[in-house]
Amino acid sequence: MAQGLLQIAIFCAVLVAVRPLLGGYMAKVFTGQRVLISPVVAPLERLTYRVLRVDPARGQSWKLYAGSLLALSAAFWLALYLILRTQTLHPWNPEGFHSGTWDVTFNTASSFVTNTNWQYYVGETTMSYFSQMAGLAVQNFISAGVGIVVAVALIRAIAHRRGAQLGAPEGTIGNFWVDLTRALLYLLLPIAIVGALVLVSQGVIQTLGSYVNVKGIAGGSGQLALGPVASQEVIKELGTNGGGFFNVNSAMPFENPNGISNFLELFLILVIPVSLTATYGRMVGSRRQGDAIFAAMAIVFVAGVIVCYVAEQHGTPAQHAAGLHTAAFDGSTGGNLEGKEQRFGIANSSLWTVVTTVTSCGAVNAALESLTGFGGLVPFANLSMSETIFGGVGTGLYSMLLFVLLAVFIGGLMVGRTPEYLGKKIEAREIKLVALGTLFTPLVVLVTSALAVATKYGAPSIVASGPQGFSETLYAYASQANNNGSAFAGYTGYVQPKPGNLGAFGITFADLLGGLAMLIARFAPILIVLAIAGSLLSKRAAPAGLGTLRTDTPTFVGLLVSVVVIVGALTFFPALLLGPVVQGLTDRLF
Repeated sequence: MAQGLLQIAIFCAVLVAVRPLLGGYMAKVFTGQRVLISPVVAPLERLTYRVLRVDPARGQSWKLYAGSLLALSAAFWLALYLILRTQTLHPWNPEGFHSGTWDVTFNTASSFVTNTNWQYYVGETTMSYFSQMAGLAVQNFISAGVGIVVAVALIRAIAHRRGAQLGAPEGTIGNFWVDLTRALLYLLLPIAIVGALVLVSQGVIQTLGSYVNVKGIAGGSGQLALGPVASQEVIKELGTNGGGFFNVNSAMPFENPNGISNFLELFLILVIPVSLTATYGRMVGSRRQGDAIFAAMAIVFVAGVIVCYVAEQHGTPAQHAAGLHTAAFDGSTGGNLEGKEQRFGIANSSLWTVVTTVTSCGAVNAALESLTGFGGLVPFANLSMSETIFGGVGTGLYSMLLFVLLAVFIGGLMVGRTPEYLGKKIEAREIKLVALGTLFTPLVVLVTSALAVATKYGAPSIVASGPQGFSETLYAYASQANNNGSAFAGYTGYVQPKPGNLGAFGITFADLLGGLAMLIARFAPILIVLAIAGSLLSKRAAPAGLGTLRTDTPTFVGLLVSVVVIVGALTFFPALLLGPVVQGLTDRLF
């Protein structure tokens, strides 16, 4: 176990070391300053503005910013739907795949446009290479960029002072098209190109060739699926997207061949969400503010890793009752190895589980449904905090900033002063929007889960019984509403229809309900965040007084962590009791 903890500590240390470097770089990019790659990228940036007929010197109000974001997302949703429904017309379709059904395609298009990447299909038996590259991989870039620019817009509103150089025209939160172009050209594309080359060097495949027929060692034969994997794998992790080229995701050797690729992919998932806290500190003019938010996120993250690691290393009550030995020995990490690989062991599987669920990634290198009861409680808890602990690229920071404003409001009430944050008063309009923003996603989760469990239309998708079946259903809608995409795999989008049952309709129900949950829970909070940005932008900043609540101290970090945990606990605690907690306390597996 000590070796596993050392691996986790090294991973965290590398992230902490890179955080100020990438964070400072992003601050320069989004404030319009010159960076190292400007001589190469700036001409492409100017060409993009000319093609789009965008004036980079013209800012937008929050309503125009939101309108541009929704228009782009709607256009890409329609384009992706058409691509996925016309696969027989595609080039680069050596296996001759046909299109999926309309309801699965609706779910898939909604999934990738919202940065969720929930998959009700098997990639290597469903998607053509063209669909993977021109459809899914493109959305991995666009959806990630959308999340980043919303966070940047909110930062500008908080940091706005007359005459401040924040990379936006005076009195605006910026220009959506400019911000998105910079996010893609200066950040996501360069890292993705370098990362893809490194992954190829480690054995991640990248080819447009046909599948290969192979013979097994013990006899028999089958097909070995291939494809342009590395180019999609890197942005899948970097953009916290998570949708795998192959059905088993990053547990597949062609996506994740060895320990080096595993470390790199984990690093890519967290590097932008972690670094954005440093970007925030630089743009608001106080690095301590960014450090405080990072500290709050890191405390919850490390606690989750430790709990999950200890639980998985200990094994399950059923394993102990059966007389199985879960202690480590030479050649094995010990612990609960069901659903895990010896290539990565308990430590890296537990670390990946927490990393992928504190962010909106959802990629996996182990089966989440095979976790112990208390190990499985960790991803549930992460989702119940609405992806605020680092979260997706951009979405994590702006979600946490809502909780920062809520904590400031609560702190102000405690000391009897009008709450203010960085000199701007938090008044009735802002706190109403904050309350709506923090509770909206949990409400979507609970309503959709209730519909799936309590109605006859949702029943065909629930395979397991008892608390495991409830856990899988709750997790499915928590994952989709939080734009995560990971799954307790028993909840299905496909059941073979039988005469007289509701199989076919039940599947359409799951596809449509999940798709709507992803769309609503993605774009409604974005609109709320941009509305808060518009409100804060118009406020004059006042200098801090003697009674001002400091938001860069350990005391405030503790308050912020408490608010995040309590809101999540009060919202989901009864549901968690019915699922993973019950399973963790029982002596048998369901």
